[in-house]
Amino acid sequence: MADHLRELLRALPGFPPELPVLDPTDVPDDPMALFREWLDAAIASGARQPHAFDLLTLNAEGAPVGRVLIIKAIDERGIHFSTHASSRKGGQLEDENRASMLFFWRESGRTVRISGFATPLSDEESQRDWEQRPTYDGAPNLDWRVYALDPSEFEFMQAREDRQHVRLEYQREVDGWQHGLVATPAG
Repeated sequence: MADHLRELLRALPGFPPELPVLDPTDVPDDPMALFREWLDAAIASGARQPHAFDLLTLNAEGAPVGRVLIIKAIDERGIHFSTHASSRKGGQLEDENRASMLFFWRESGRTVRISGFATPLSDEESQRDWEQRPTYDGAPNLDWRVYALDPSEFEFMQAREDRQHVRLEYQREVDGWQHGLVATPAG
C-alpha cells in the first residue's frame, strides 16, 4: 500500500513546462515591489484566489498553527488580513504578534514567504472591512479586526523543472533591505 502511494505521488505532474525565471541580479531593492509584481502576475493569470495565503501564528506552546486567509489590502503599514479578535488566530496574535504568510502560485511555480509582526488596525477600518463581507447583515461586529503584517523578511522561490529552484531572501536591516540568494537547498 505505501509503495503504491509512493509511486502514485511520484507520478503526479510537476510544474508547467514554461516557468518564469528569477534573475537575482535583476531584482528591486524593495521586496514589496517584487511581491507586488508576482501578485499582479498571479492576478493577471486568472488563477483562482491569487490573494490567498497560509497565515502561520504561534500557539501557547510555541507550535506553528496555519490556516488559509486572503489579502485585504497592502499599504505602508503592511499586508492586511482580517479575522475575529476572539478567534484562535486573534488570540494567538494578541499573545505573540510574530507571524508568517505563505503564498503559492502553482501556475508559475512561485512561492513567497513573508514574516514579520501583525498589528491590529483601527476599529473604523475593521468595521469598514466587516461591512464589505458577503455575510454582512447591517449589524456591526466589534469583534472583527483587520491586521497589518509589517514585513521584516521575505523569501521568494522560483521553481525550475530540474528542481534547482532559485531562492532569494530579503532581510530588513537598520539601514534598509539586504538581499541575496539562499545558499541552502530548497526545502
